[in-house]
Amino acid sequence: MSELECYEFIVIGSGPAGQKAAIQASKKSDSVVMIEREREIGGACVYRGTIPSKTLRENALQLCRTKDHMDAMSLHFREDQQVASLMGSLEQVLDAHDAYIVDQLERNNVPVLHGRAKFLDEHTIEVARLRGKKTLLRGQTIIIATGSRPRDPDTINVDHEHILDSDSILSMLYLPRSLTVLGGGVIACEYATIFATLGVKVTLIDRYPKPLGFLDPDLTDAFIEDISRHNVEFVGGVELESVTWDGFSQVVTRLTDGRTFKSDKLLFALGRVANVDDLDLHQAGLQLSPNFQIPVNEHCQTVVPHIYAVGDVIGPPALASCSQEQGRRASCHALGMDPGEGFDLIPMGIYTIPEMSTIGMTEAEVIEQQGAAVVGRAKFGEVARGHISRSQNGLLKMVADARGEKLKGVQILGAGATELIHIGQMALLGRQDIDVFINNIFNFPTLAEAYRVAALQIAGQRKQALPVLTGRRKPFRHSLYFTN
Repeated sequence: MSELECYEFIVIGSGPAGQKAAIQASKKSDSVVMIEREREIGGACVYRGTIPSKTLRENALQLCRTKDHMDAMSLHFREDQQVASLMGSLEQVLDAHDAYIVDQLERNNVPVLHGRAKFLDEHTIEVARLRGKKTLLRGQTIIIATGSRPRDPDTINVDHEHILDSDSILSMLYLPRSLTVLGGGVIACEYATIFATLGVKVTLIDRYPKPLGFLDPDLTDAFIEDISRHNVEFVGGVELESVTWDGFSQVVTRLTDGRTFKSDKLLFALGRVANVDDLDLHQAGLQLSPNFQIPVNEHCQTVVPHIYAVGDVIGPPALASCSQEQGRRASCHALGMDPGEGFDLIPMGIYTIPEMSTIGMTEAEVIEQQGAAVVGRAKFGEVARGHISRSQNGLLKMVADARGEKLKGVQILGAGATELIHIGQMALLGRQDIDVFINNIFNFPTLAEAYRVAALQIAGQRKQALPVLTGRRKPFRHSLYFTN
């Protein structure tokens, strides 16, 4: 056992949340160390899920665009089509990502200690390293950023060959002809649409009546309509009875209503749990919530004030962008620094096909707060770029206050949604009026012009907004295309 090493900050985990926590801490302290149990720096979830799935998604989109732009071409895959062949650039992407993170940490003087960490008490961490070596660390502030893993179901045998989870789905050797996906959350919907784009017949099954039910209904309705045209059957509002491998060629999924679905493979995507099994949290006075997450306050502090938890270990939204901000804010709070405004204006990006992104308040939230909302909708088919890029099915929705003056939120479905959302983000951060989208110029032709179309629709409703404020409680839903 080595001598006790003392640090102002100990960060456990090198994913997006841990990175930002460590780098922010290093701005004010030269006594920061990061612990990572995996060989790679950057978080196991990023290497096993986020980057590989987005790489597969991009290649699937490229193939789809090629097919769309060559009417004579028919997109078919051989039955022995290898999944790895559809992610040809993965190694280069991972190498570039790793090099970037290593460079960032080195430039900020954050050493990385590889090994398994566990608490001995609320200030002391033991790190089990290679060849049985153990290192003791003592930290004034400790930040837990160990991420999450797929939930292991009690009643379903996830064998990682026929029945897979989100960590093993991309380990398939060959592209299946059919795939059943259990779940209606972000991971389930992303993989369902990616494989459907690659020609796989997909059945998406969930206990809730709609997938991604936390989103604005306009987006979920448009999403269901789109995927139903592209090789995905959504079966919602049902209860699962059993999932079994028939021992020969098919996974059999039975519902309590008597229906049966058969497929080559099945993806179980019903939740994730915090990666904390080896941490011995009880030694630090910490316990998990009933949802197997670490409870924290608005500063990401646990019940032990000098111990923080950030990222997937504290639960939704479990997005890389949000996790990074949680890490930064946790370090700022520990250092007594003002983290600034804007934590409630972090964009949400969902990389389904088509992709979706939201920021700010939904229509329902504005109505609840103010009694009414004025909304504008722009279909991508209403702007020239939508036709040029064959993205007519996209939708941009702007939500304004009851007077139709102040922007409150933006929801987008369609090509480039996760990029387009940042225009709305900057407007919300700047507390801009709706008119800023009308009185300024967008490049032509661009999908960003949809902001102007939606803003003009809102402006056209202002004369009718006064009755809303004096009694009418329903938002206006005009479909007219207002122009100047």
